[in-house]
Amino acid sequence: MNNDQNEIYSKVVRAGKRTYFFDIKSTKNNDLYITLTESKKTFGEDGDGNYQKHKIFLYKEDFEKFREGLDDVLNKIEEIKNNQ
Repeated sequence: MNNDQNEIYSKVVRAGKRTYFFDIKSTKNNDLYITLTESKKTFGEDGDGNYQKHKIFLYKEDFEKFREGLDDVLNKIEEIKNNQ
């Protein structure tokens, strides 16, 4: 966990060349939200490594719809794989 006072919990998922961070944070009003960060190491022509990061903020009013959408696409992937 980093030193951000608003960070409640962090889950790191390493997946090949990418690392995903699932962070639960709180607002000044103690509302919880999630940040999803994808981090990927890239190398420049000089050989130096840099990290590309992409971040999504997910707010409490969207949690259920996000879960429904993710569940739907994961179920569809399973269905497609099973029919191949």
